[in-house]
Amino acid sequence: MLAANIIRAETASRTTPQFRFRTSGPFSLLLAGLLLLLPGGLRGQRQEMPPSPVRYTEARRHPVRESVVLPGTVETPTRSLVAGEVAGMVVEFLAREGQRVEKGQPLARLRTATLELDRNTVEAQLREAQARLKQAEAHLERARELLEAGVMPRDQFDDRFFEVDAWKGRVEQLTANIARINEDIERSTIISPLAGVVAAERTEVGQWLSIGAPVVEIISVSELEVRVDVPERYFRSLRTGAATSVSFDALPGTTLTGRIQTILPTADPQARTFPLKISIPNPDGRVGVGMLAQVSFPVGQSVQATIVPKDALVRRGSQQLVFLLNGDGTVNPQPVETGQAVGSWIEVRGPIQPGTKVVTRGNERLQPGQSVRGEVQEYPLP
Repeated sequence: MLAANIIRAETASRTTPQFRFRTSGPFSLLLAGLLLLLPGGLRGQRQEMPPSPVRYTEARRHPVRESVVLPGTVETPTRSLVAGEVAGMVVEFLAREGQRVEKGQPLARLRTATLELDRNTVEAQLREAQARLKQAEAHLERARELLEAGVMPRDQFDDRFFEVDAWKGRVEQLTANIARINEDIERSTIISPLAGVVAAERTEVGQWLSIGAPVVEIISVSELEVRVDVPERYFRSLRTGAATSVSFDALPGTTLTGRIQTILPTADPQARTFPLKISIPNPDGRVGVGMLAQVSFPVGQSVQATIVPKDALVRRGSQQLVFLLNGDGTVNPQPVETGQAVGSWIEVRGPIQPGTKVVTRGNERLQPGQSVRGEVQEYPLP
């Protein structure tokens, strides 16, 4: 029994070596250096991150009106079917479907060789008539001297006078003919009457155009209209010139400010809706004719509400947040519900009071409790 215990003790001592470290000499210096690199040592050397620069704006108290959102369709206020003013064969066609054109830009050119030949002929006739007129005026001056001397009868003097008058009329007629031919030559270059986009081609090179024949169809896209059918219960709340908010299903994130331009007081007898037209700007051409739009109309009475700039809103998942700037230079997110939009501002519902500082720039990557350095950013009130 004693022998067995001695064997197990020896076996344990062989399978579990016991290590002892010396705490002096070069090895101790190496060990001390390794200890400095442990996480605790790294934390001691880590530096604080500088505050992130942001801009902020104070929440305001402002009257807002209840609004209703209705669907509409984008239309163009101007659709021009450009036609030729003179007859001729198309020798150059410069406009293509989908091409953007400016006012006064050439669209097509007609053959002008025949007109130029006619002009040369009339110009030669004019030179002859001018020479005849000059000769007739000299004869008239000589006849006046003879009439005053009593040598020439009055009727012969009148003949000389009428001859001068006739050649003057001829010169004026030929001058007018040349001006007409020049105008026809100028109109042989068909130009765009407005800035827009070519919606359809109506001719081609080599085709003969009669007077009034269509060349292209152009639609204006720099200023567009949205047609909305408004239920009769909202009809009395609408005013010409009132601002509206217009968004588009095909352009997520794009919202334009429109103005009520036309209110037609004739309702559809079946739907009991009134047609309404809203003008919207389209300087960059993003909005296309025929797009489906969502139009927000102000209706009802004005109420006082807390508003913040739209730039203050940050979406995190399904939540809408506003980062509040605290007095100690940190920020914290505050979930909010949004209400009516008022220009570049929007109504918010939640524990946000007028005067609260909300971050409007640099808020996309902020984290709760993060230190920031804020500067004021001003937004014009609606």
